[in-house]
Parts: sequence; structure tokens; C-alpha cells
Amino acid sequence: MKKYKIFFILMLVFAAACNIFGQTKTYPFEVKKSGKGKQSIIFIPGFASSGDVWNETTTKFEKNFTCYTLTMAGFAGVKPQANISFNDWEKGIASYIKDQKIEKTIIVGHSMGGGLAMALAADYPELIGKIVIVDTLPCLAALSDPNFRSKDNNDCSSTIDKLKAMTDEQFKQMQTGTIPRLVADTSIQETVIGWSMNSDRTTFAKMFCDFSNTDLREKIQHIQCPTLVLLESYFVNFKPAIEDQYKNLKNADMRYASKGLHFIMYDDKEWYFDQLNNFLSSK
Repeated sequence: MKKYKIFFILMLVFAAACNIFGQTKTYPFEVKKSGKGKQSIIFIPGFASSGDVWNETTTKFEKNFTCYTLTMAGFAGVKPQANISFNDWEKGIASYIKDQKIEKTIIVGHSMGGGLAMALAADYPELIGKIVIVDTLPCLAALSDPNFRSKDNNDCSSTIDKLKAMTDEQFKQMQTGTIPRLVADTSIQETVIGWSMNSDRTTFAKMFCDFSNTDLREKIQHIQCPTLVLLESYFVNFKPAIEDQYKNLKNADMRYASKGLHFIMYDDKEWYFDQLNNFLSSK
């Protein structure tokens, strides 16, 4: 009887192990894969944006590259996850790169996605071949407050409560007032507003608060790979402050768009594609 009891316990342990290892690993984003090139590009959209922001870009590059286009959890209709943070998203992307065995990938990131690209290249230099930063800074808050210092235990609860208390109409009015200052192409403004409206409000508030507290100015000294920084035309007015933020990034080519706003891929399309083509084709 004792022998059967031990056998039964072993079977339960085996079943539990099968259940654990049989589970599909989850990541803090959805992925759309296209193209079949030997070299891979991971595209990370910006705050509250869909991976669709890269549609025209992937169409141009998927002939020669394998493209992985992310939409982060909680943004633009993707199911949210609990206990999210900028650091957790960075770790999740790094884990995906390792699990998929993607060698020396190129990362192209817009806005917050550019921040994630910098963090990944600094913390996981062995995984990254090149990065393209589309209109973001190592520390956006420091542009308006030169004395800014990030908080170790940043409390985002008031930001979350404030945004969750808004009605859908109030939130839409806020975004309708904000988005035209970020994208000049009027044909795309409603699309970008729609991505915000389809984003989980808690995720929206938490990541806005968390990224506003992120300071990568010291971290970027650890980036070893070639880096292209594409900045909107307006930022040329703050060139000394911006270049000071990037002073620790040694292997970077920094360029300013000739027109348009934050969504460079829409507002200065020809210039944007010229920069990408030249950078991605260089050795």
C-alpha cells in the first residue's frame, strides 16, 4: 500500500511539473512578426501608441529584415497587466529577445519606446546590434527642470486616481487638445487619439508617471552599439540642453528633422526614411 501511495505522490508531482512547464510564457506586449531577413529589427511604439505606428516603416524594411513590432500591454486595446513599470517592460523585452534567440537585433523606438531602446542597449549590450531613438531624451523632465532628480520610490497613485476619475468624454477632450501638439499630420490625429482612448487608464497613468520619473543620462554611458538619434524640428531650439543630456552616449549620430512634430514618421516622412535607410545599411 505504501508503494502505491509513493507512486501516486510522484504522479501528482509529475503532473504539476508538466502543467508549469507547459504554460506559455507571457510578455508585457503583443508581437506582430513580418519579413524573413537574417537581421532582425524590433520596433517599440511610444506612449499609448499601437504598433501600427510602424506600419509604413515595416512595409519598407521587411523585404530585407525580420521585423518584430510590439504593442505594449494596456496600450491601444492590448490587454493590460498588473504591477507594470518601465523597468519591468525593459526586462520583458530582453527576455523575449533571449527566448527567441534573436541575435544582435536592431531596436527602433519612438518616444517611450526610444527610452526602452536606450535602457536595453545599456543593460544588455550583448543582445543589441544598433538602436534608433525617434524623438525622445534620456530625461525628458530635465528639459524643463535642469535640477530634476528621479525619486527612488515614486508614488503614482494620485496620477492614477486623477485619470481614472475622468469620464471618457473628459479624457477624450484632454487627448484632443494634446495630440495636435504631437502630430502635425491632421489625417492621423484621430487615429492617435483613438489609440489613447483604447488604452487602459491605469496603465496610461502609471506609465506616464513612471516614465516622467525616468532618468537615463548616466546609464547611456554603457551603450556600446551604434546609435541614431532622430529629433523633431522644434528641439533644435534646445540643442545645447539636449546635447548635454546625450553627452555620455559616445557612439551616436544626432539629427534634427526639418519639419513637423513628435511623430516624425508621419510628419517628416521622406527625411525619416532617408535617415533610417542610411543607418541600417551601414556596417
